[in-house]
Amino acid sequence: MKWRIEYSSDAEKFIDKQDVHIEVREELKKFLIKIKGGNVNIDLKKLVGEWEGYYRLRKGRLRIIFAPNKIDKVLFVDRIDFRGDVYK
Repeated sequence: MKWRIEYSSDAEKFIDKQDVHIEVREELKKFLIKIKGGNVNIDLKKLVGEWEGYYRLRKGRLRIIFAPNKIDKVLFVDRIDFRGDVYK
């Protein structure tokens, strides 16, 4: 079974407005390779507190906040934004 990527409405709006669909998809693919045991260099951080259960991927100024569901094989992208605005 392949992994699916689902986006929140806020994430979809940001992707369309900034035209970063390819960059976001490529970074999420790298995350999937990493959890399968591959050797990929990505800036990944497990979040705590209010964002517990989520991960942050960093690509330049862009931040991708997502939650993986390993049972259903779904990556839910909650937020995508630039560095200073993503956690607000």
